[in-house]
Amino acid sequence: MRSIWNGSISFGLVTIPVKTYSATDRTSSVSFVRIHEKDGAQIQYRKICELDGEEVPNEEVGKGYQAPGDDTIVPITDDDLSRLPMPTAKTLSILSFTDPDEIDPLQMDKAYYLGPNGAAATKPYTLLREALEDHRKVAIGKVAMRGRESLAMLRAHDGALVMHTLLWPDQIRPVTGVAPDDVELRENELTLAETLMDSLGELDPAELHDDYREAVEELVAAKLEGEPVAPAAPGTSGAQVIDLTAALEKSVRAARGGGEADAEAESASVTPIRGRKTAKKGEAERGAAKKSGTAAKKATETAPAAAKKAPAKKTASAPKAAGGRAKSASTARKTASAGTSQKSTASKTTSKSAAPKSTASKSATKKATAKKTAAKQTAAKKAGKRSSA
Repeated sequence: MRSIWNGSISFGLVTIPVKTYSATDRTSSVSFVRIHEKDGAQIQYRKICELDGEEVPNEEVGKGYQAPGDDTIVPITDDDLSRLPMPTAKTLSILSFTDPDEIDPLQMDKAYYLGPNGAAATKPYTLLREALEDHRKVAIGKVAMRGRESLAMLRAHDGALVMHTLLWPDQIRPVTGVAPDDVELRENELTLAETLMDSLGELDPAELHDDYREAVEELVAAKLEGEPVAPAAPGTSGAQVIDLTAALEKSVRAARGGGEADAEAESASVTPIRGRKTAKKGEAERGAAKKSGTAAKKATETAPAAAKKAPAKKTASAPKAAGGRAKSASTARKTASAGTSQKSTASKTTSKSAAPKSTASKSATKKATAKKTAAKQTAAKKAGKRSSA
């Protein structure tokens, strides 16, 4: 590992020479180059002077300072910076020791490993590391690296000292207007959330990997081999109504059940809530069905009573007459009466299978049948008298 900065740690009257190494590696992340889509050639960025339009080589590129809101650029040389009173130019000056919780993670910028620079630095280096570990403290100081001064936090990690450069407090933006106001949470929701946190267990760093980088590598390999690119899996819609309690309960069951419940957790994490309009519509349909059932029940109870009364009027016997013709007329009347009875029975059967008719309609039908029967009886009497004469 190559050292990127050499300096020292100032700890009271103790000075510890150190070498600085980059603690992170961003080269493994996905990065793309810009190309000309027409021919696939890579696009180069050249340093062009705005005054004469000519390309400027790297050895002629310097520094300049431009104040905010001002077009004037003031040239600054390395000699100018070297003459500035900056005691932290080659030294990390420790100002205080504090609890790690006192440092806002928003302030953390970059991380560096610090190692002892020479045999004489080994003992004081180890002493500072052990003191930080035993007291569970971090050291706060200032350091100047690469032409600027920064806050720095020093902590013990895995047998070494780690330095985190920190942003200045005025570089952290306020959170005004970001968080929601006055959100009411129920006690069971908080309990379920804490239960879910406990159920998820500890994180194994060895299981963490960059899925996006792997997908890009597979895509590049497929293009090089000339194979078709697999279509992307459809994403889930984010605009869904969430039943928070149900989602938490199912998440807890999935976390406790392990891999077997993963599929259930994915499908059950979002639960639609039945809207008020849907509920009211369901209640209206149930009420209409109840009324229809009551009406049908009443019609069923009324139909048998009407059927009992009807035969009494329709089966009234006609007076007997003397002579053969009178008997024939009587037989004809009986036959007609039987036909009328059959029609009445068919009408009643149709009335039972169809929807119930109104009471007024039934009364009109009964009166019409009675008039027809009386007319037939009168005709039979006249025929009997003519036969006797």
